[in-house]
Amino acid sequence: MRLVIARCSVDYVGKLTAHLPMAPRLILIKADSSVSIHADDRAFKPLNWMNPPCKLREEDGLWTVTHGKTGEKLVLTMEEILHDSSHELGVDPGLVKDGVEAHLQELLAEHITTLGAGWTLVRREYMTAIGPVDILCRDHTGASVAVELKRRANIDAVEQLTRYLELMNRDPLLAPVSGILAAQAIVPQARTLAEDRGIRCVTLDYDELRGIERTDTLF
Repeated sequence: MRLVIARCSVDYVGKLTAHLPMAPRLILIKADSSVSIHADDRAFKPLNWMNPPCKLREEDGLWTVTHGKTGEKLVLTMEEILHDSSHELGVDPGLVKDGVEAHLQELLAEHITTLGAGWTLVRREYMTAIGPVDILCRDHTGASVAVELKRRANIDAVEQLTRYLELMNRDPLLAPVSGILAAQAIVPQARTLAEDRGIRCVTLDYDELRGIERTDTLF
């Protein structure tokens, strides 16, 4: 990871054009070759970025980031570099789930027919190049299904599962792979986005999976 703080302007040249005027900015250059430009606000969202594969060419006062497939460019006019450092972060262990999410995964794997009659488990924590899918299973027809589990699923969960599905569907041994977003609660925006992308949403009852009979009903 390379961190550069510089006073610069940024021009994006491609299907659309965008201009960021001269100002102090944080430039992140990651090991995957991606480049993102940040201001001191907006939380994690960059002002502009270039996804891999891309290449950075540094010249005196001018940095050019070119996308390897589309040819689109980020052009940074560098007035002054205030900080420039590189750090080896190593392999990221990924997101560690809390106890309830981990137990949900275990319980759903044990009771995979909760998702449908005739369904079978392939494995938990099915590893992909971008991280582990919570559960890989097969439906009653034998088709592959990737399941992403959350306590409370939001739009980020949909995006995460979408990335897994895009990657897994490139594997001829798995494809076609459909997706299920399973959670104790799914926010409406996430449900709408998931269904728009053909991802099935399933609301899980934690107590029911644990075999605990509900006693809070009136009748």
